[in-house]
Amino acid sequence: MPDPTRSAAARSRKRVKWFPLAWRLTLMIGAAAAALAPIPPVWVERVYSMRVYPAIQGVLTPVSNRAPFALFDVLISVTVALVAGSVFVDLVRREAVSRVLLHLVWRSAIGAAGFYLVFLIVWGLNYRRQPLTDKLQFNPRRVSAAAARSASIMSVEQLNALHDRAYAAGWPSIGEIDPALAKGFRRATSDLGVDPAAAARPKVSLFDLYFRRAGVDGMTAPYFLETLVQRELLPFERPAIVAHEWAHLAGFADESEASFVGWLTCLRGSAATQYSGWLSLYDHLVRTLGPHDRSAVSRLLAPGPRADLEAVAARYHEEVNPKVSAAGWRVYDGYLKANRIEAGAASYDLVVRLVLGVKFGPDWAPLLAKQ
Repeated sequence: MPDPTRSAAARSRKRVKWFPLAWRLTLMIGAAAAALAPIPPVWVERVYSMRVYPAIQGVLTPVSNRAPFALFDVLISVTVALVAGSVFVDLVRREAVSRVLLHLVWRSAIGAAGFYLVFLIVWGLNYRRQPLTDKLQFNPRRVSAAAARSASIMSVEQLNALHDRAYAAGWPSIGEIDPALAKGFRRATSDLGVDPAAAARPKVSLFDLYFRRAGVDGMTAPYFLETLVQRELLPFERPAIVAHEWAHLAGFADESEASFVGWLTCLRGSAATQYSGWLSLYDHLVRTLGPHDRSAVSRLLAPGPRADLEAVAARYHEEVNPKVSAAGWRVYDGYLKANRIEAGAASYDLVVRLVLGVKFGPDWAPLLAKQ
């Protein structure tokens, strides 16, 4: 006769082995379903971006601001250590190489599924919200070569007028939240009908060397909703980069929208932040012009702004490795497209379309579609 005690123990061991497999498979299937699910943008906008996400951001960013270092760096370091540790344990157990690799792939797939689901909940669903062009008075017929040239000339006029005042005011160092920029951030998001988001303290990452070589000026770390900036940014570049990343923190995941909101943020700050905002927009605008118009517009620059633009170009030439940059942007392009940003990395320059096509009221306040 079979031993009932032994059968019960065997069944118990079987359940112990099956349960972890079941929830791991559920985790992976859930991640795949979340990636492919056709969630309506209106639902994402009203439920997630306007309600759930602000509550999450209002907790995570103030908490991460208390840390003098990037919590994202800690997360990456711990994850790498755990992966390396699991491989080491398998090797110590004298597992076959094929089995070690199989374990690595399996654990990586499970970890990636978990990270992806947390990413969607904490920030990533903002990629699926309604576009700003649906929420503002936007007319694509306003977008033209002539309008881009006029806007480029206007940006030059602003730079020439603001340069001396901006330098007299000065710029805060890395690690400080600029009160003027934070005030501008609150005003800009309010103008767009969005609840004010918590401003993040700009931090330098352990991956700063990669940022410099790849030409990455800033990053929003999604899991702790931090703002990371490249250490060697010139002082007059920093406000526009920080404002762009803060726009991501406000839930504007699309790069063109973040640049647009960042520009509005800078315009509502001090002379120093305004100068930085116009300098960033000028760079986007002139890239849309033909060679003749680009040359004509650049000749209008005063010596001060011209020297600053040359300094930015020199910094890029000195720091950026073309091969590393190209590889990094290919990966980021794929990441954006995987998150349903069809233009990929090219979405950065689509900010010009928003600047030209949106109707503004006094003080560069964008008019909402219902107005």
